[in-house]
Amino acid sequence: MNRLSLLRWCTLASALWCAAPALAFEDSIAQRVQACTGCHGKQGRAASDGYYPRIAGKPAGYLYNQLINFRDGRRQYPLMTQFVDPLSDAYLQEIAGYFAGLDVPYPAPQPATVMPAVLARGEALVSHGDSARRIPACVQCHGQALTGVAPAIPGLLGLPRDYLVAQLGAWKTGNRRATSPDCMAEIARALSPDDVSAVSQWLGAQAIPAQTKAVAQLPAPLPKPCGGVAMEARR
Repeated sequence: MNRLSLLRWCTLASALWCAAPALAFEDSIAQRVQACTGCHGKQGRAASDGYYPRIAGKPAGYLYNQLINFRDGRRQYPLMTQFVDPLSDAYLQEIAGYFAGLDVPYPAPQPATVMPAVLARGEALVSHGDSARRIPACVQCHGQALTGVAPAIPGLLGLPRDYLVAQLGAWKTGNRRATSPDCMAEIARALSPDDVSAVSQWLGAQAIPAQTKAVAQLPAPLPKPCGGVAMEARR
């Protein structure tokens, strides 16, 4: 193609482009959060590798608090920090509300890989805690069904055990923090490595109840004051 022909071709292509109707792009929160699902899986169901957790259906207040914690440096993951750093509080609330409103199926529980005695220890800590070491039961904060408490306490079921181990480890080492008073950091520091393994194995092996949504409030006050948890959940 000589220079004159190339010029004519470019002119024709430009004219056709200008004459074509404008492409319609969906401008919705569902479209905008596709950036989130690239890591957290379709509809926020969690990634298959167990590293990126499920965010679909978690309480909106909890999701919002975590987005703020990443932005403000209380949680350490550069990719998340870069993603949320330029976003306003109102936009983070919109993202949290969108994922909180999703009701999609949970994966099947993971078969346990430890001895029955370890699972029994995990169930005991989840259901009853360890009063001698001032470790409250998980159900005292996360609800008897372990599906969380609105608006800001997450459920503990449907999470890969590797993710649970990693997060409890992050609380212990200070790589994950919450608004003061940081109740989970206190609890995690009181757990031994064997406790962390037992709790994670037992939780990861539990079936999801028919009712997966967070309950409205707890039947009794929280065993510890927790920053970022609305007073309604503490009753």
